[in-house]
Amino acid sequence: MNEKILILDFGSQYTQLIARAVREANVFCEIIPYQKTFEFEPRLKGIILSGSPFSVNDENAPDVNVKEYISKVPVLGICYGAQLTAKRFGGRVGKSNKREYGRALLHKQKDDVILKDVMEKSQVWMSHADSILELPKGFELLATTETIPIAAFMKSEVRSRRSENGSQSSDLIPHTSDFPLYGLQFHPEVYHSVEGKKILHNFLVNICGCSQDWTAAHFVTDTVAALKKQIGKRKVVMALSGGVDSTVAAILIHRAIGDHLYGIFVDNGVLRKNEFETVLKTYEQSGLNVKGIDAKQRFYDALTGKTDPEEKRKAIGSLFIDIFQEEAKKIVQWSMTPLEITHGEGIGLLGQGTIYPDVIESMSVHGPSQTIKSHHNVGGLPEHLHLDLVEPLRFLFKDEVRKVGRELGIPPEMVERHPFPGPGLAIRILGEITEKKVRLLQEADHLYIKGLKDNNLYATVWQAGAILLPVKSVGVMGDERTYEYTIALRAVTSIDGMTADWAHLPYEFLANISNEIINNVKGINRVLYDISSKPPATIEWE
Repeated sequence: MNEKILILDFGSQYTQLIARAVREANVFCEIIPYQKTFEFEPRLKGIILSGSPFSVNDENAPDVNVKEYISKVPVLGICYGAQLTAKRFGGRVGKSNKREYGRALLHKQKDDVILKDVMEKSQVWMSHADSILELPKGFELLATTETIPIAAFMKSEVRSRRSENGSQSSDLIPHTSDFPLYGLQFHPEVYHSVEGKKILHNFLVNICGCSQDWTAAHFVTDTVAALKKQIGKRKVVMALSGGVDSTVAAILIHRAIGDHLYGIFVDNGVLRKNEFETVLKTYEQSGLNVKGIDAKQRFYDALTGKTDPEEKRKAIGSLFIDIFQEEAKKIVQWSMTPLEITHGEGIGLLGQGTIYPDVIESMSVHGPSQTIKSHHNVGGLPEHLHLDLVEPLRFLFKDEVRKVGRELGIPPEMVERHPFPGPGLAIRILGEITEKKVRLLQEADHLYIKGLKDNNLYATVWQAGAILLPVKSVGVMGDERTYEYTIALRAVTSIDGMTADWAHLPYEFLANISNEIINNVKGINRVLYDISSKPPATIEWE
């Protein structure tokens, strides 16, 4: 990758959306906490300052040296970032008479490159309690809304940034040594800012001079080269799940080191129907060196008597680590010669399918107490394995992982798979796990997923699955009375899984699937459909 945009995170709920919008413009970007130090390397083309739950007038409000930044690269402040910019240069920021949250219409006051091709009264999204009441000296107003007098602004006297081919990327006045500096009170990164992506494109391309060369093909080439350099003569061991992330990561590592990658795929007894065999076959066809471990009974034994969701998760996670360590030690013994041990050329790395949201959610923006969560993929390794990490997808979002998977030629049925929880069907069986319950849910879930695919509905939802409820009810089949389990079907639409709406599947489809499950899965006589959204519900039931 030859260039990047740096996004300084002040704790905004929208920071990931800024990054996604930049990536969609085929420009690489990286999110870092605002207080983290960084270098102004040649490939850094610009900086974006995010929003924040803080007020710039708070005693301990996050702060950065914007003046230093614009001596090196163009800067764009969004919401809090714009308010901080105004205050830093001597402007005035204060509480709004009325907190503005929601849609607003943009009124352009001046033609400028950042608003190029943006319509008058373009809809934007506001979310702020403070407002910029007075611009600093040397700044110009670019846009207002009906209720906000300063919705977009720029520093008046700046120098132009020229692209590599010599063309001027900004029409600003070249009177000072500073690069362009802009502020937007609204959020261009969110869906409701109709032309927000156009505004960001103007900043990235016309102001920062980005060449938009961040593509899946370039990523594959660059990553394979970097992996070869990182891994060297060492070998890599990796736990595979059959999911998109671990599969794409494994293929990339395999491209770099071939059979020096040792994959381990564990059947924990709560996978989907025939998933263990199907996934192993796909790995074999892809040329991956993967060993399948049938550990169903060990997991069933570990789950006996456990009904609490967290206890089930911990039992599965703990046993998985034990099994992985057992198998990794066997691989070390099989693959290393005495000479390799002497020269440190054996297995020294653990491959993981960590993706960027995992990393972002584990970063602390305002200290340890504010960490969103410690994600399992970035929480560290069992120390006695003495393995370093190799994470080729660490800077990719889920949709980018899928693009890379397509570029690598991974079968569509694997690349387009819905997210599937690490504890598998164990958290889709409410109450205690038994082998009989697993079989019931596997059959019902198989018919549901197959039905979605057969009716061209699978690609229209973010995630779908069946849940076995700890509820039995009376039914009638033929002339016989039944007293059997209830299945709930779940399907949601989403962009990134952080929020989700229930999928409005056709009534006819739901009726047919209900009949299919009841008629073909002995032990189930009632089917429900979950119409809860996230929030307040979650996608999974446990």
